[in-house]
Amino acid sequence: MSVLVNKNSKIIVQGFTGTEGTFHATQMIEYGTQVVGGVTPGKGGSSHLDRPVFNTVADAVKATGANVSIIFVPPAFAADAIMEAAEAGIELVVCITEGIPVQDMVKAKNYLQGRNTRLVGPNCPGVITADECKVGIMPGFVFKAGRIGIVSKSGTLTYEAADQVAKAGLGISTAIGIGGDPIIGTPTREAVELLMNDPETDGIVMIGEIGGSMEAEAAKWIKENGTKPVVGFIAGQTAPPGRRMGHAGAIIGGADDTAAAKMKIMAECGIHVVQSPADIGKKMAEVIKK
Repeated sequence: MSVLVNKNSKIIVQGFTGTEGTFHATQMIEYGTQVVGGVTPGKGGSSHLDRPVFNTVADAVKATGANVSIIFVPPAFAADAIMEAAEAGIELVVCITEGIPVQDMVKAKNYLQGRNTRLVGPNCPGVITADECKVGIMPGFVFKAGRIGIVSKSGTLTYEAADQVAKAGLGISTAIGIGGDPIIGTPTREAVELLMNDPETDGIVMIGEIGGSMEAEAAKWIKENGTKPVVGFIAGQTAPPGRRMGHAGAIIGGADDTAAAKMKIMAECGIHVVQSPADIGKKMAEVIKK
């Protein structure tokens, strides 16, 4: 059992024949992910990485039965790619693209309302179910199979947490990199909820950052509905107010956006908050054994 993706997921790559699409699709295939084809308009009917290429997502779905799509499409066209995947009935869309204009994402997010499509990202590392399926750009070898779920705004910290959890003698069920943009498809709370409801996940690592209210909303949900231990960390503890730090969404706009404020709310809601990312694995091993 896992959330979002598993060994039976059938994946297509939008932007399949481009440099990024080619590189990461190759790695996904090597990991054992069932990549069934890809989409590059104008190249339909050809073959790439021994997989068929289609002109549209609808064609790809019809021919392969794909239910997951990963998007490596330039920012100007990425929101259209998300909507095209949803229109074709894809259940999970993982958008890696960084720098999509906010107004494009507003349109795409509205388009997804009421549809049976979940979006993860944009500007995210993707989703991985350890030893089964990797839909993203994360280094697969870091993720050892186990029963700890990860939800993170930061790609790098997702890998760091996975490595620590493995070294602490625990492994990963599914890791969800939700992305660091102001408008994303799956906020922290929803990702935590998926893992909380997964019978094969025993604990959750929740990694957030300054800016926005997603961590506070997730913490309040955990306080009311949580049944598993959650270890939390907030990146950007030394960030000055008003300056964007790396991610487009990582900007302190008010008193509740700071790392200290978020960590305080999380701790009050029963989350085991660590001050440094170096303590994530150790703390999880500690709380799981209780």
